[in-house]
Amino acid sequence: MPSPELIDLLFIAAAYLLGSFSSAIALSRIMGFADPRSEGSRNPGATNVMRIAGKKAAALTLLGDMLKGLLPVLLATQALTHPWWAALTGFAAFLGHCYPIYYRFEGGKGVATAIGFIVAFDWITGLAVIATWLIVAKLFKLSSLAALLAFALMPVIFYLLGGTLGITLLMATMSLIMIWRHRSNIQRLLSGTED
Repeated sequence: MPSPELIDLLFIAAAYLLGSFSSAIALSRIMGFADPRSEGSRNPGATNVMRIAGKKAAALTLLGDMLKGLLPVLLATQALTHPWWAALTGFAAFLGHCYPIYYRFEGGKGVATAIGFIVAFDWITGLAVIATWLIVAKLFKLSSLAALLAFALMPVIFYLLGGTLGITLLMATMSLIMIWRHRSNIQRLLSGTED
């Protein structure tokens, strides 16, 4: 019987490998639209798939990327020894999406996978993040701005709701990675050319 620590590490490794699977790239091959890495913003995420292939393909991409964060964390919260390991499992799935081993570590920006993670890990914080995203997107019609603000607030909301400092710092690291992944969007936001 494997030790609890080995099971924890196996969950984290499996979550990273699952996170590395690209819903956008797989759907481009199944549905026959252009590889999202070669069209539009060249980002393999739902927003770019919307530009290339429309709402149906974008919705399927969003669902697939969310499940990559949701399912490992749901399983981890049941099987692992401590919430810290479940949080690391979600973080690993997020890293897999952003830096996938299957695609030379060139992945997406992690928004949908992070949503799946936070909804599964702490649904109240998850609902607050989604609500923030929806409000900002509705007001400003800018998906990137909505994602940046929602996930910048994620660790703050989690901590104010009684979350531990260690997991809060892990979420803050996730937010910083997401900000870094959105750096070209931030430049366009500052110049007023983001759409």
